[in-house]
Amino acid sequence: MDGLTINSAYKTLNTGLTTKEITSVESPIQPQIGQNNADSVGKSFAASLKDAVNAVNTAQKDSDIKMQELATGKSQNIHETMIAAEKADIALRLMVQVRNKMIEAYQEIMRMQV
Repeated sequence: MDGLTINSAYKTLNTGLTTKEITSVESPIQPQIGQNNADSVGKSFAASLKDAVNAVNTAQKDSDIKMQELATGKSQNIHETMIAAEKADIALRLMVQVRNKMIEAYQEIMRMQV
């Protein structure tokens, strides 16, 4: 069956492959959604958030290194430097927007009457 199904969506989330890649390379082992094994249990929200912050930090550091190399003359590739800077900027903006939405959701929950 072509298109996105429950099984292909589950495989996409667990393997990181696209649906096209999944259909072209079918794995012989297909985990069931209801199983309680280590593969079906995802990371906690805090761990996912920590990984995202670390990824943004890494992008910022990479951008800084490339800018320093360009400024000192070690690198002549301005394209890679600008791409790294824009990636870091976009990642930081996304992280700030996610933070704003989380704060907004927390404030909404605190306004609820019990």
